[in-house]
Amino acid sequence: MAKKKMTDLAKLEPEEQLKYEIAEELGLLDKVMSEGWKALSAKETGRIGGLMTKKKKEMKEKLQKEAEEQEKLMEELL
Repeated sequence: MAKKKMTDLAKLEPEEQLKYEIAEELGLLDKVMSEGWKALSAKETGRIGGLMTKKKKEMKEKLQKEAEEQEKLMEELL
């Protein structure tokens, strides 16, 4: 049996970190770490993908709102 390479979660790209965080929230991180992503069912991977999309959308909306507020403050100051 092949030896599994341990993943350093701190050195991952933000999107990959998000994927691992969601897997942890769903209680799937141990399974992923021991057996890999291929061990997950289609339902589990779909759930992770759906939550990733939802969180990315929320982050984008938050950044847009902050940018609008900052622009409004700049206009008020000038």
